[in-house]
Amino acid sequence: MAQTRKRLGDLLVEAGLITEGQLEDALQQKSDKQKLGDVLLQQGYITEQQLIEVLEFQLGVPHISLYRYPIDSKVTSIITKEFATRNNLMPLKLEGNKLFIAMSDPMDYFSIDDIRLSTGFDVEVAIATKDEIIKSIHKYYDLDDAVEELFEDVAGNEEAELDEVSKNDSPMVKLVDQLLLRAVQERASDIHIDAHENKVLVRYRVDGVLRTERSLPKHMQNMLIARIKIMANLDITENRIPQDGRIKVNVDFHPIDLRISTLPTVYGEKVVMRILDLGNSINDLDKLGLSEKHYNDLLKMLSLPNGIILITGPTGSGKSSTLYAGLNRLNSDEVNIITVEDPVEYQLEGINQIQVNTKVGMTFASGLRSILRQDPDIIMVGEIRDSETAEIAVRASLTGHLVLSTIHTNDSISTVNRLIDMKIEPFLLAASLAGILSQRLVRRICRDCKKEYEPSVREKDIFSKRGMTIDKVYRGDGCATCNMTGYRGRLAVHEMLVIDSEIKQLIMNEKSSHVISDYAEQQGMTFLIDDGLEKVKQGLTTTEEVLRVSMDK
Repeated sequence: MAQTRKRLGDLLVEAGLITEGQLEDALQQKSDKQKLGDVLLQQGYITEQQLIEVLEFQLGVPHISLYRYPIDSKVTSIITKEFATRNNLMPLKLEGNKLFIAMSDPMDYFSIDDIRLSTGFDVEVAIATKDEIIKSIHKYYDLDDAVEELFEDVAGNEEAELDEVSKNDSPMVKLVDQLLLRAVQERASDIHIDAHENKVLVRYRVDGVLRTERSLPKHMQNMLIARIKIMANLDITENRIPQDGRIKVNVDFHPIDLRISTLPTVYGEKVVMRILDLGNSINDLDKLGLSEKHYNDLLKMLSLPNGIILITGPTGSGKSSTLYAGLNRLNSDEVNIITVEDPVEYQLEGINQIQVNTKVGMTFASGLRSILRQDPDIIMVGEIRDSETAEIAVRASLTGHLVLSTIHTNDSISTVNRLIDMKIEPFLLAASLAGILSQRLVRRICRDCKKEYEPSVREKDIFSKRGMTIDKVYRGDGCATCNMTGYRGRLAVHEMLVIDSEIKQLIMNEKSSHVISDYAEQQGMTFLIDDGLEKVKQGLTTTEEVLRVSMDK
């Protein structure tokens, strides 16, 4: 038994997966309630798969994948959901006097002893990943198949329906809570509730890709949407015009902010919920995945006393995260930072944030005008949407303020033309613009099923066109951790146009974007595709992902 009770840190050092220094670092950062394995995973020292392989080899405990494991649903009555969630374990089956359970930490002897004493069964342990266990708990413990039957009595009866969505312990309330919890665990960025002719689809956007989570019967549509509207303080009687709202909830002890948007369609209202995980927001420039050159260029721009720094890209490309990380770096007692946003996504301490409200005439332009009378040092405008906002932002930068903002354009160079189209005089633009950062999000290869491959002829051709060589590429084979997609998480690819004196001259002379692009290339500018291909070489993403978000120049 002495061998079995060996400490996890020692096992990992013996296996050569972490160093003594990394172990010491993890032990210092570990709080009383945290497990060492979780801290090592958070720090990125090991992957969950490596952790499992060490435990499997050293302890002789088998590893199973719950993704397709035929769990006996009857055993969920033996162990409560609270106990399973708290200790991260899942009962699998009962054979005679043996209860088989899957655990993420098979060295948690207290939980094993608790089960043995409370049930009277002998306990057989297997290892499974934390994610798989959480998914299984919600699949087998939560209300799912019985949902439809629970609503048969109230379907079509408006009074009963309204009563049903107002009671805190009603099945509909539990269903909405379950959908939110599942979305957070799947790391979804949006939840779509789509009304169809004879069903309602619930879809999650995970790592930028939409997938159907479940199909609900049509008669549940009104109650589901009414429940969401009640939570967001929207008018539940109005279904002919779009509505917007916000919900703040705690999901699994995580503060989550939801932005709600409803839209009337031919088969009823469509609802989209944007999930902002306040606990996981990136407020550190070091964690944005910027290359060394881009990181240093951005730091230089942020240290300027005045000028405009623009971040561009389509919706959902992580512009806000980059903007907030930049503001966080600038945030100190010596400066007055004021922002005008629509909506205020993350609240930052020490920064004055203004919410746009068009109903009362509080637009970006009017907010920006008022900000200039508040003695600001740094101004952040959520988005430059129109000529008026663009003009005030330019004038603010010319009067000694550092202005940060976002704008919707395809790349950094076309941003110059977009601003000139907004009726900004070229000489004012040249004088005020400091730099433009363009970014896109690509899916990251799953670390647990990552495999090395020989690059294809086409891949070699793409790299050689950009003056690069490639010997090996990586892909994810698909595993339970990444839902068989081969990808888990996302990272950003960037391009940065630093405005030097020559580019200022080109802007003033109203030269085309091709001329500016050719000059920037001569100066060694790294375009989106170059940064993406560099990340392919590093084994972080795939060529397909890079080509999906950037054009082959």
